[in-house]
Amino acid sequence: MPDDVWQGAHALVPWLRALDAPRDARLRELTARFLHEKAITPVGELVLDGVQRCSLAALCCLPLIEFGREGLRGWSQLIVYPDAFRVDRTHVDAAGVLHEWEDELIGEAWDQGPVILSWADVLADCEDPRAGFCVAAHEMAHKIDVLDGVLDGTPPLPRPWQREWARDFQTAYDALAKQVDAGRRTTIDGYAAEAPEEFFAVVTEYHFSDPRSLRKAMPEVAAHLQRFYGPSPFA
Repeated sequence: MPDDVWQGAHALVPWLRALDAPRDARLRELTARFLHEKAITPVGELVLDGVQRCSLAALCCLPLIEFGREGLRGWSQLIVYPDAFRVDRTHVDAAGVLHEWEDELIGEAWDQGPVILSWADVLADCEDPRAGFCVAAHEMAHKIDVLDGVLDGTPPLPRPWQREWARDFQTAYDALAKQVDAGRRTTIDGYAAEAPEEFFAVVTEYHFSDPRSLRKAMPEVAAHLQRFYGPSPFA
């Protein structure tokens, strides 16, 4: 990892500038591994230089500073769209009726496939890093979550901690879902109430980009995430 490339990534990504020296060194090592092991594939006319590729890799590795390189297992490609992208969805309901629709996404993580990001939204996150959003961290939370074989909002953990995590996350998730269903305004983005796995991914974004709001709204969840990810760069 050339020094000038790493410093260029620091200039682009505010989370890197906020890390202490030991955690910055661990992230640098993980980022170098990411760049060595994974293809970064821009789509269409998007062109990414070395600093931009390093910045993307560093953002993807940010949630792995404590968890380690195991979080990179099971996939080999980061696909980067210039902007939000469209995907076709299908669903067969209980009555056997096929529903088809089109989603516009800024990120996606396939269980056994690539991570997909919108470059425009990655840049937007970097321009306003304390707004509660970090699409790269969101998608990497899904990748960590599925390492135990189940996408359920609980990453691989020692059994005692897993029980505590599941209890506290379920309580917070249920409370948020009730607020959303009642139409009340919530501190945490209501999208987190879509499913337990989305809850984990959304609160991961808050851990990295708005830890104060997360601690105020869900102190038990915030404590688990600090233990799992280490302290937020903006703590």
